[in-house]
Amino acid sequence: IQTGSGGASLAAVKYIRQSMIDQGIKASFALGGITAHMVKMHEEGLIERLIDVQSFDKVAAESLKSDPMHKEVSANEYASADEPGSATHCLDMVILSALEVDVNFNVNVLVGSDGIIRGAIGGHPDTAADSALSIIVCPLLRGRIPCVVDEVTTLITPGSTVDVVVTEYGIAVNPSRPDLKERLVKAGLPIVEIASLRDKAQSIIGHPAALPFGDKVVGVVMNRDGSVMDVIKNIKG
Repeated sequence: IQTGSGGASLAAVKYIRQSMIDQGIKASFALGGITAHMVKMHEEGLIERLIDVQSFDKVAAESLKSDPMHKEVSANEYASADEPGSATHCLDMVILSALEVDVNFNVNVLVGSDGIIRGAIGGHPDTAADSALSIIVCPLLRGRIPCVVDEVTTLITPGSTVDVVVTEYGIAVNPSRPDLKERLVKAGLPIVEIASLRDKAQSIIGHPAALPFGDKVVGVVMNRDGSVMDVIKNIKG
């Protein structure tokens, strides 16, 4: 299992923990940016080992220093697409956050609603591509900003690698995973089409004005294979 750095994905850990206790499930490892929540589950015996490419807090850093089952790894060991032994290849489930998701399940975690680069993308596209189940969690709206849109501002994680988008207004399942949709429906979960989530956001907030992008390329988004997926242009003014 891996969880991303967003608040919603981190909050999911406490529910996963309780479900693991209730069902007698144990994880062979937790991966990625390690937090105090993951350390606690490891110390409780719910997670056998921690594979750490980034310690998110002091508790994780202290654990890394003292626990032989808490291992630090390089970015290459963590998520290299070309390394058969990289840890992301063995992920069963990843829970990730998003700034935007579009109706084709593409995800943006880099450029904000103002067109400004927010920060690093971490292992978002790597874990989504390699895991058996990739879950994106986000609110339908952040203040006046819709999170489910027609087209993401900047493509970071391709929709072909995203299985599920979870919002407070329902769960959208990628059409490429009918097996997963069937299981979630049987579980009684509120399944909706992703276009209906976009429509709900627009009905509440309206259509945001287009961003005033210029013609100067200030960033290039590259896929794991080195191909260019998207470019980031300057904001006028």
